[in-house]
Formats: sequence, C-alpha cells, structure tokens
Amino acid sequence: MRTKPYTPLIFRILLGINVRVLFILLLFGLGAIFYVGASTSPIIVFVISVCILSFLVAIYLTKWVLAKDEGPPEMVQISDAIRDGAEGFFRTQYGSISKMAMLLALVILCIYLFRSTNPQQESSGLGRTTSAYITVASFLLGALCSGVAGYVGMWVSVRANVRVSSAARRSAREALQIATRAGGLSAIIVVGMAVIGIAVLYATFYVWLEVDSPGSMKVTDLPLLLVGYGFGASFVALFAQLGGGIYTKAADVGADLVGKVEQGIPEDDPRNPAVIADLVGDNVGDCAARGADLFESIAAEIISAMILGGTMAQRCKIADPSGFILFPLVVHSFDLIVSSAGIFSIRGTRETGVIVPVEDPMTILQKGYSFTIVLAVLAFGLSTRWLLYTEQAPSAWFNFALCGLIGIITAYIFVWIAKYYTDYKHEPVRILALSSSTGHGTNIIAGVSLGLESTALPVLVISVSIISAFWLGHTCGLVDETGNPTGGLFGTAVATMGMLSTAAYILTMDMFGPIADNAGGIVEMSQQPESVREITDVLDAVGNTTKATTKGFAIGSAALASFLLFSAYMDEVSSFAHEPFKQVDIAIPEVFVGGLLGSMLIFVFSAWACSAVGRTAQEVVNEVRRQFIERPGIMDYKEKPDYGRCVAIVASASLREMIKPGALAIISPILVGIVFRILGYYTGQPLLGAKVVAALLMFATVTGILMALFLNTAGGAWDNAKKYIETGALGGKGSEAHKAAITGDTVGDPFKDTAGPSIHVLIKMLATITLVMAPVFL
Repeated sequence: MRTKPYTPLIFRILLGINVRVLFILLLFGLGAIFYVGASTSPIIVFVISVCILSFLVAIYLTKWVLAKDEGPPEMVQISDAIRDGAEGFFRTQYGSISKMAMLLALVILCIYLFRSTNPQQESSGLGRTTSAYITVASFLLGALCSGVAGYVGMWVSVRANVRVSSAARRSAREALQIATRAGGLSAIIVVGMAVIGIAVLYATFYVWLEVDSPGSMKVTDLPLLLVGYGFGASFVALFAQLGGGIYTKAADVGADLVGKVEQGIPEDDPRNPAVIADLVGDNVGDCAARGADLFESIAAEIISAMILGGTMAQRCKIADPSGFILFPLVVHSFDLIVSSAGIFSIRGTRETGVIVPVEDPMTILQKGYSFTIVLAVLAFGLSTRWLLYTEQAPSAWFNFALCGLIGIITAYIFVWIAKYYTDYKHEPVRILALSSSTGHGTNIIAGVSLGLESTALPVLVISVSIISAFWLGHTCGLVDETGNPTGGLFGTAVATMGMLSTAAYILTMDMFGPIADNAGGIVEMSQQPESVREITDVLDAVGNTTKATTKGFAIGSAALASFLLFSAYMDEVSSFAHEPFKQVDIAIPEVFVGGLLGSMLIFVFSAWACSAVGRTAQEVVNEVRRQFIERPGIMDYKEKPDYGRCVAIVASASLREMIKPGALAIISPILVGIVFRILGYYTGQPLLGAKVVAALLMFATVTGILMALFLNTAGGAWDNAKKYIETGALGGKGSEAHKAAITGDTVGDPFKDTAGPSIHVLIKMLATITLVMAPVFL
C-alpha cells in the first residue's frame, strides 16, 4: 500500500528554496508583520509575539516526539500504511473542498458587488468593490488556515501513533506522555494559527484602510470585515468533519460487524480487511477534522466578541476602544501560555520496565487540566484589568472578570458532565453495560435513554451561564448616551472567551484519543504481548472519554458563540435596514415557519449524515465478507487481506456522500431568506426575509445543541460500555453481553463521530453565513 509520502504544495515550494534565502524571507516576513502590528496597536505586537513563541514551543515538541523510537519493523510497516492512507485521503478530500470554496468565493463576490452598503461604509468611503474583495480575501484566508489546521492535526497523529505503541512496551506513563505532547503540539499550532491569522488580518486592514483617520472607517466597525474569515473556516470545518466522520465510522462499522460479530476476531486484528481503513479513519476523522473544527470555533468566537466589543465601545463613547476589540486575541494568547504549561506538567516516569499503569491516565490528564484552569483564571483577571478598565466605569473590568470566571467554570462543569455520562467508572455506563446482558434491544433502549437524559444538565448549565454573564455585564456601569446599560451582550461574549480560555489543552485531550486508538491498533496488528495491549486498551478507553468530554465542551462553546453571532446578525440587519431590529416575533406565521424550517434542517442534516455512514458501511461489509469467502486462508494467517480495497471504498464513498448534507447546510438559509424576502416585498413586510432567517437560526441553534448533546453522549456511552465489558465484566470478550454491546457501539458510531460533531459545526456556520449574507435578505 505504501506510496511516495504526500507533502502539500506550499511545503514542497518552501523545501525547494535555499536555506539562506528562506531565512532572509522569513525575517523579512516577520519584520513586515511586526511593522504592521506596531502601526496598529501595541496589543497586536504582544499577540503576535506570543503566537510566534508558541510556534517555537510546538517546534520543540515536534522534535521531542519525533526523537522517540518507532519500535520494531512490523510496527513501522503498519504505521506507514496508515500514514499513506490518511495523506492520500486528505489530499483528495481537501482538493474537493478547495474547489467548492473557490466556487462559493465567486458567489460571494458577485453578491457583494451588487448589494447595498450600510451607512458606516458610505461615510468611510468603503465602496462595494473594496468590500467585496475584502470579504472574499478573508473567506479564502479563513478556508486556507482551517485546511492547514486540519493537515497539522493529521500530520502529527500519523507520526505519533507508532511512537506511543513502542513506548507502551516499556511504560504506560511514557506512552501517555508522548500521546499528550503530540496532541499538545497540534493544539498549540491550531490555536496559534487562529489567533495570529485574525491579528494579522485586522492589522493589515487597519493600516491599508487608514482606520480612524479623517473620512475613513472607525476602528469599532473594522471587526465586521473579518466575518468572511470565520465563514471560510466554518465552510472547511463542516466538510472536513462530514467527510472525515463518514470515512472513519463507515470503516469502523464495517470492520466491527464482520470481524467481531460474524468472525469472532478481536478489534484491530490484522486478519480483518477493513482494519487499516478503520485506523486511517481515526486520523482523518478525529484529528484532521477536529483540528479544523476547533480552529473554526476559536475564529468564530474571537470575531463575534470583537464585533460586540466594538459596538459596545461605540455606544458608550469610550475614548480608546482598542482594548475592548482586541481583548479576545489577548485571552487566547494567554490560552497558549497556560495550556503549554498544562501540557508540560504531564511528565513521564523515571521507572523502567513498568508494564501495568500505576495511576489512572484520566486522573493525570485531569490534574493537568486543573492546573491549566488555575493559571487561566489568573491570566483572565490580568487581561480584564489591563484591557477592560475604563474611567467611565472603574469597576466594569471586575464584572467582566467574573463573567470570564463563569465561562471557565462552565467549561469545567461541561467536561465533568460528559465524563460522568461516558466514563465506565461511573454508574450510567455501567447500567448501560448491564442492559447488554439481556440482549441487543435492551442495550439500544438504554443507550437512547441515557443520551436523552444527558441533555438536561448541560442545558441548565448553559442557561445559568448565559443569564449570569449577561446580568454581570448589564450591571457593570457602562451606559450609552441615553443612560441605558450596554454591557450585557459583551458580558456573555466574555463568558464565551472564558470557556475557550483553555481551548489548547482541551484540544490536546481530544487529540490524545485517536492517537491512543491508533497505537492500540498498531499493537494488535503487530501481535505484541498481551501486557502491551492492556496498556493501550486503558489509554484507548481514556481517549474515548476525553473525546466525549471535548465534544461536550465544543457544543457548549458553539451555543454561546452562536448566541453572539446571532446578536451581531441583528445589529448588521439594523445597520443595512436603517431601522431598529432587536426582536423576532414568532407569533408572525411566516417567522414561526422559519423556526420550524430551522429545526427541520437539523434533523434532515443528521439523517443524511447517518445514512451516508450506513450506505458506505454496507459497501465495506460486503467487501470484507467477499474477502473472507474468496480467501479462506486469511483466518489462518496463510493469506494477507487486501487492505487497500477497503481504503479505496471508504475514501471514494465519503467524498461522494459529504456533498449532499453540506450543500443542504449552505443553501438552506440563503434560499429561505430570498424566498421570504420576495414574499415580504409583495405583502408589504420589508424585513420579513431577515426575520424568518433569524427564526431559522434561533431554532436551528436550540435544536442543534440538544441533538448534538444526545448523539455525542449516547455514542460515547455505547463505546465505553463495550470497553467495560472487554475488561472482563459481564462475561468479557466473546460473551452474549459483549455482542450486544458491539451492536450498541455500531449504532453509536455515526452518532458520536459523524452527525454529532458535524451539527455543532453546522450551528456556527449557519450563524456566520447569515451574517455574511445579511444584505441579501433585505
């Protein structure tokens, strides 16, 4: 299966340049970036400096991870096959995504060239043509950076997996440290790229458009030009999550149904023709897609908070609004610092020859997370005092610091709730495992009920955090010209920043999961001793829990970020319509219909994502069955399975299947807005299109949050119920309870790794696309 390693074009060009020339170009580029930053604000210089230092930390971690041994030749051979499959799919998938992005960029350009301008653009002399090219450039840059973030996630995982496998032969703690640092290196680059990308774009527009000079744009309006960046990141993340999720779960379902249930062979057994496709899927679905996903989450949150900060500063007539606008960038700069400290707090053991883990890996990761949170609280307080202090309301910064604390506590609670419902050390998963002892049907019923119940606590936590943060901001003392409090929405934005203030460490725990899963597969396929597999099994089970917890975290942050983007959308509509737009009345029939369409969109999107996995898995099942029938020597190790055939099937099918749900997500809000705009024109309701789209966005967000929570938690619980039985409980591997648990895990696969993660990306993409397309609905 091994072919020439794939290197993206941009890296091939850089590698072909003379080292001295490359060094001079690098210095020139850094000098230009710092010059533009210094011309904008000292805060931008601080942000860029921290990002560059974090990249140096990532380089150190890269060298540290790659210096670890890859183990015996049989491990290296399997790792090479996984790397080849992952890079091949990435190249094809992102080639398709880039073509769709270019087509959408052309559509955006045409729309912006013919749309109306708002009063702020007219007063600053920013014409339609300039606005169009700025939005398209931002969109393409966001898409490019999101793609690079995905590539980094995949590049790290396909090189770290075999090193974790090799380390597991010596020590559980060493294997844990390598997996954590590999995930950390990817996380630092993803977060750093999101922050520096927005900072450089902001500074470039500031200098190019001569912001705040007479007759030009005000700095408080500048963040609206960055919306295209968030849309580009969301666009790539959605298709990356869909394509990668379909790939990984179709291969997983096909491998489990035939291998485990029909043939009775262990997970990741080398006799299973779909096992390489399954291991490749961990990298393209859980690493590449999650990197693009978190990149998009951070970009959307930063841009929406910058917009709200600028709007509030303008209404309050704050003399220097740059602190309120650039505050999100500083928060995530400190995120890079505190998360790096958390990653380095997880150390290897000095003992050698340790075969059994002496400490629960989840406990070690939790200690690192707790340490990171303590540092984040201190950094957040420092940031609010530095940037959000104003003479108009001297105590406002403290209120905002409390809003950030609410966000940090919300993130911690979300991680704990997800852990409680998906870790087999807790009662819910053990009850689910017990239900497997009475058959497949009772397992499914118990899993569905667990997933439904798991939506309650997160919703209550989100509700309390939104209301608490809003009122802390509302009572901070900042008022507009008429004396009305204006800090409520910004308080919610600060809470969102607090929730994402440890995003790099959260992504580290998320990346840990697929790396550990791949390591277990390599150990099983290379037929290592059972003691080594026991270590990787423990790491794999912990990885399932960390993936579930980070998905819960992502849903919570998506809910808050969508709320902020919804507020920004209403402000944008008001600006273009030249009239207030502060409420959406669902008692109006057309608006209520828009809400129904938004909820329907979530269900149809979920159905199409799950059915895509089902159809592709059927092809894999048929192929694996065919190979077992036509090559009976496979079961006796006399013949080698054709791994490449299954890889080719899932690769081509996932690329084909991701188009329909992705197109639904992009076209639906635009089509609904245009149709109801036309209806409003003929019925004398000028803002009907914008109102209906607002209702669609509102209902889709609420429904999507609940649906994603249900799908992610149920899928994670089914998976770990199976893992719990495989530890020897309820009859262990091969028992009837184990077979029922495998069925539950198979049902949950498209829930937790395809539909669930794609929904929270969909929510944010709907918010950004409506914000970008707001003038079209008027």
